[in-house]
Parts: sequence; structure tokens; C-alpha cells
Amino acid sequence: MARRRKGRPVDGVILLDKPTGLSSNDTLQKVKRIFFAQKAGHTGALDPLATGMLPICFGEATKFSQFLLDSDKRYRVIAKLGERTDTSDSDGEVVQTREVKVDRGQLERCIAKFRGTTDQIPSMYSALKYQGRKLYEYAREGIEVPRESRKITVYSVELLRFENNEVEMELHVSKGTYIRTIVDDLGEMLGCGAHVTYLRRTGVSNYPMERIVTLEQLQALLDQANEQGIAPSELLDPLLLPTDTAVQDLPEVNVLPMLATYILNGNPVQAGRVPETGTLVRITVGEQREFIGVGVIDSDGMLAPKRVMANKQG
Repeated sequence: MARRRKGRPVDGVILLDKPTGLSSNDTLQKVKRIFFAQKAGHTGALDPLATGMLPICFGEATKFSQFLLDSDKRYRVIAKLGERTDTSDSDGEVVQTREVKVDRGQLERCIAKFRGTTDQIPSMYSALKYQGRKLYEYAREGIEVPRESRKITVYSVELLRFENNEVEMELHVSKGTYIRTIVDDLGEMLGCGAHVTYLRRTGVSNYPMERIVTLEQLQALLDQANEQGIAPSELLDPLLLPTDTAVQDLPEVNVLPMLATYILNGNPVQAGRVPETGTLVRITVGEQREFIGVGVIDSDGMLAPKRVMANKQG
């Protein structure tokens, strides 16, 4: 007998303002309970210290969360010079204290070196896995394991403020970029050490910051619905962004309604006006441009589905 899933079917994306002090998974579970959702997942962990935009995907949107994991991110960070910690942020223990002899010109020259594509070695306090375990689990046991460097791109980094040994910056970076590693590397480059004291994610992909909501706001809506004796979904669901916003940056291929069933059943189709071979595309149907999934243009010029919405057409 099939096990019945707890909760209600909810599809879409909520832009949550993750509070400091909570892990991304704890935040996810709180949001999932408020929405009483059957299925939910977040799109890239933020450290407990960090706040800011954490897109949470519900239901069908979880199929496309990888595209948000792979998207560019924007951050505002404050770093303290003169102290290096074992976690590269203020949640860790200070392991080295050095005098700060840095002027603004030197700081700007060092910051400029991070722009562009470079190699970064992830922190031992990251959630990356080694032999099935997260790196931070090894780190907490005092074990250091090998980590491979990986290519990251810093599209922009702007110095906003430098005073009282504090450096405030805004960064626009590629997927997989660890801001606290940049801060730690900057501190070593300056010869005084540094660690993150404040980190806020201000952007994921092209999602609008004005649609961000807090846990407190969601809980208030749930309480309001209960007090008024109405379904919480009436107040909560209007906050959801459509599922296809997770892939809004992909080029669109619109197909005729007669082809939709083939695509939803996993079959490649011949579509008009397709981009070049290998391009990932967002697939829509008919004049209403209903989103049904993501596909790729194969070597024969066919539109081959990769991830599709649940087939409600039979």
C-alpha cells in the first residue's frame, strides 16, 4: 500500500528572507510547515550567520531548483580586518590576531585582483561532501581533508566602506563562490587576516528583492487565516511566484498544443525556431505560453525534454 504524503500539493517559489542564526534546512522546514506543503526544497545553502534571499521551491518547482543552484548570486558583506577565525566568519574561534596596516589604495588594489575568473579552494566549513560526509562535519572533528579548487567568477566587487578596520563590499558572483573564502584570502593578501561579521544575499538569478518575505510575515498570515477561519492557502499562496521563474533566464521555445503530450511523456519533437544544438530551453505551449518543462536541442535539431511538469494531460 502506497504511503500517503503528509501535506497539500503546492507548486511555486517563495523568496524567503532567511534570518541569522538558522541553518537553511531549518528555515526550509519552518516554511514547509507554515504552507503545509507536501514537498519543498531550497536552492543553495546560506550559512547560519548569513541572511537574505533563499528561494524555496514547492512541488513541481523542485524539479527545476538546480537551475537556481547554478545561477549567479549577489551579496553584501562586512569583514573585520586583523583577526582570522577557523571558520572565516564570526561564528568561529579566533586563531590569529595581527596588526592592521592597510590604506584604502592598497585595499582597492587587492580587491581588484578578485575580479574575473579565478580558482577557489572551498572552506573546510562548507557543506560540500567528501566521501559521503559534509566538509564541516570533518572540520568540527579537527580533521582536514583534501579539497579540489574550482573555477569561480567574480563579475563585480565594489568597496562600499572602509573604516575602523571594517570593510564593506558588494559582490556579484557565479555559482559555488564562497564569500567568506574571498574574505579570508583578502585578509591574507593584506597581511593582517580577516573574517566575515555580516553577510546578506541580496540576489539570486533575476528574482526581485521586493518579493522577499520573512518567516514572521508568513507566520502572521497563517495566524490571521486561523483567526478568520479561512484556509491559510488563501493568504499564503498569493505570495508564490510561478514555477517557471526558476528557469526564467533560459531561452523560450514555444510548441503547438498537439506536441505537448509527446514532450510530457519524454519524447523529442520537431519544433520551429530552435536555438543551436546543446542549448537548454524553457518549453511553453500555445498562445497561453503555459510552461511544461525544460529541454535541450539535440544533435538532430530536435527538442528533447529533460525535466517536465507532471503530465496532467494523460
